[in-house]
Amino acid sequence: MPAADHHPTEPPEQPAAHGAAVTPEPNVTGPAAADPAVTPEPTDAGPGVAPGAGGGRVRSRVAGGGVAAAREGEGAIAHAWVRAGGPLDLGAGVAAPAGMVRLTRPDSTGEALPVWPDGVTPSLLEEYQVAPVPVERAGETRRVLAAVLKCCWSDLSVDPWPGDPAPMELVLDTYRALIGRTDDLMRNWAIGALRRLHDSAWIVLDDGVIVLGPRCALWPVESHAQLQELVRRLPEPERPGLTVVGDADIVAAARPGPAEEETPGGPGGRVEGGAAEFDDLLGGYDERRRAELVAAYMAVEQAAEPVPEVRFAALRDPALRHTLGEMLARRGRTLIQHRERWISGYDDARAAALGALEAAGPAGRLGVSERAVLTLVLVHSVAIPRAEGLLPEDSWLSPHPTPADELRRHTQLPIGELEAALRTLRHAGLLGQVKAGGEMGGEAGGYVPGPQFHRLTPAARRRLQEELILAAGPNTPLATAVLARRSAR
Repeated sequence: MPAADHHPTEPPEQPAAHGAAVTPEPNVTGPAAADPAVTPEPTDAGPGVAPGAGGGRVRSRVAGGGVAAAREGEGAIAHAWVRAGGPLDLGAGVAAPAGMVRLTRPDSTGEALPVWPDGVTPSLLEEYQVAPVPVERAGETRRVLAAVLKCCWSDLSVDPWPGDPAPMELVLDTYRALIGRTDDLMRNWAIGALRRLHDSAWIVLDDGVIVLGPRCALWPVESHAQLQELVRRLPEPERPGLTVVGDADIVAAARPGPAEEETPGGPGGRVEGGAAEFDDLLGGYDERRRAELVAAYMAVEQAAEPVPEVRFAALRDPALRHTLGEMLARRGRTLIQHRERWISGYDDARAAALGALEAAGPAGRLGVSERAVLTLVLVHSVAIPRAEGLLPEDSWLSPHPTPADELRRHTQLPIGELEAALRTLRHAGLLGQVKAGGEMGGEAGGYVPGPQFHRLTPAARRRLQEELILAAGPNTPLATAVLARRSAR
């Protein structure tokens, strides 16, 4: 079954307070908003970024062998692995791959995260009126991230990341003061937003303590002044006296020990720039064409839907498009054409390499439950309508939603586990939810394949077609032919 990317989109310029003037929304997705082109076997590990040792810092959910292969192998594999699995763990003294920044911990180990060419951010998409992957409850998520920043960025004279730890209840109280409501529904929404932010490495939530996640280290320096003004404008929460454990005691327990505080870079670590990645490709172009290449690169990597080539000179011009393809190839990606529209996806060689890496150890991008639910939606929304002649053969998107009742009837998952799987798949962009009575939803509404299915290469489409045949009719003659063809390879 398809696996998915940890993050199809990159950091926002800043979180937004209620009523703040500049409020680009954070591109927060679950562990996998992504190209369903990578098809390793299911693993037992659940989705999300698991907090690791060492003060709850985010660690890549990859077994040692897979990490070493991605770390020491070609840069494209490392970039594809980070996109699929989240921040990449680095051992002490190990440099970040080209095109990544290294976040060094006090013990000299670190994490690597990709950076965008020429210092741009996904906010560039707004200039071209290209929609990014949507964020579920985007407003709540942005306000909760603002509350976390208020609580964790206690010293505005230094960079926001890594900041200080903060109790989760303090963050929730700050959020309540921000929105002016204290009801249970608002608390539930805030906790859901914290989960999304944790899963996408914007924060680290560990045992009731929150710290800023590695993605916050990628905020441009130019935005820090605006972030400082945002933090100053946020209201202070009214904290009742705590009779069990006070906030200061919780924070003190979460801080690193004295030995770590003496480490160069301070108790939270430091950001180290990596080697440039695209200068040799972009250096031969003038400023205008270089900007066109970077804009097209950001669009095909970050857009929710294939982007029209008429808006991007680097997609219209064959020579520029060739250079764009080389840029993507260095990160394990390739251009995918949909008539006169373009988007990026994993190239087939890197997809196979990722599957081999995951086979060496559990990475847990999508669990068995998520894969089972995704299969059911594909069967009911794609396979059955296609068999009835209602869908073209090569389409993996569908206007025929699978009702939630249908999913409950055809799965043995408990209701809570089913809802968690649906939530993960929605955050990943692998499923979309259609409201009841909507244009596509009919009376019941339901779930349809998400926009990440645009990112399938032709070879990945064929593989997924075969997997769907085997899932929907394992004893049919067609399934037998698929198995025979695979065994003959």
